[in-house]
Amino acid sequence: MEQNTQEQEEVDLIEYLNVLWKRRWLIIVPTVLLVLIAGVVSFLLPPVWEVDAVIQPSKFFVQSTAGTFTEILVVDPKQLAGQINQKSYERLINAQLHLDPRKFPILKAENPKDTKLVRVSIKTGETEKAAEILNALFEHVKSELDRKIDVEMKSTITQIVTNENNIKNREIDIKNREIDIKIKNNLIKNKEIDIKNKEIDIKNKNIDIEKTRHAIVSAGKKLAISEDRSRSLVDEMKGVKNRIDQNEKQQKTLLAEKREGTEMLGLLLYSNEIQQNFRYYNTLGENLSQERIREENLRLSIREKEQEIQGLKNQIETINQEIQGIKNQIETINQEIQGIKNQIEKINQEIAGIRNDTELLVEKKQRIDYTQLVKEPTVSLYPVSPNKRLNVAIAGFLGLFCFSILALFLNSVEKRNIRLRTVC
Repeated sequence: MEQNTQEQEEVDLIEYLNVLWKRRWLIIVPTVLLVLIAGVVSFLLPPVWEVDAVIQPSKFFVQSTAGTFTEILVVDPKQLAGQINQKSYERLINAQLHLDPRKFPILKAENPKDTKLVRVSIKTGETEKAAEILNALFEHVKSELDRKIDVEMKSTITQIVTNENNIKNREIDIKNREIDIKIKNNLIKNKEIDIKNKEIDIKNKNIDIEKTRHAIVSAGKKLAISEDRSRSLVDEMKGVKNRIDQNEKQQKTLLAEKREGTEMLGLLLYSNEIQQNFRYYNTLGENLSQERIREENLRLSIREKEQEIQGLKNQIETINQEIQGIKNQIETINQEIQGIKNQIEKINQEIAGIRNDTELLVEKKQRIDYTQLVKEPTVSLYPVSPNKRLNVAIAGFLGLFCFSILALFLNSVEKRNIRLRTVC
């Protein structure tokens, strides 16, 4: 059954081809006439050219925390193309070029795939007018988008200037702190000079102590000599005293015997010797008194010198305390200097951070792109309409198709009429 169906389809196809061939002139002649008419009409129609331009919207770059730059467009190309297609700029262009709104050509805008551009085109026979319209459109788009990018540019420039002023202020702060360090270093030098002067004063006082000790030793030796003299005088006075006592005793004995002559002469001699011993004793007593006064003066001098040594030691201790106080002050000043240096280091780090931020801002500024006309209004090399070849091809195709249907229809009508006649 399937084979019969296939054979039937082949018979029908052959029959259709036979019908078309039989009525070929009915198909070919009208089709040729239709093609000729289409060619003539296409030749007589005025040519239409396409004028197009490509616009790149304003953009800038923003650096992420990872250090990579991301491109930011002021407006999405698809959005800009939609605004143009919605005739958002038509009124402005008409006012600028003094055009009749009723004769304004159709602007067609699109965002080419995988690009961030906007292609705008006009199909018209007036190419110069179309180029003026596209240039005017670009000016209005650029003016609108660049106002937005100017805000970003001014903000970036303001941040750069602010950072530069911050760096200058911090550098001035560093200079002031360095001056403070110099002042404190000079203060340390002055205090070190004070310490040296006080150390010299201590050395002088130690020299005075040594001199005083030598003087004490010398006075001690003199005191020992004086004491020896005093003891000698005391011993000698004791000897004189004994002689006086013996002479007086002998004198008393002679007086008790009351003798005359030679005994009286001896008594006289004893009296003279006693007197001489008394005078000598008194002289020894005076010498002993003077020697003891000298001893007391020497002891007093030694005590004074010992007190003087103690006073010098107290002064040295006081000076050492003053030196330690000055050293503590120097240590405090050094700590203050270290603190200032730490502050300077911190400020330098802040300056480095601000400079890095400024470099990023400068790079961002350099990467800001204003709206550009990537492609000037350009006329197509060939007219986009009428397309003579396409029109002739379409006319030929339609002619063949329509007149082939007509031939089959006429053949079907003819067969129906024959069947009707046979029946009758």
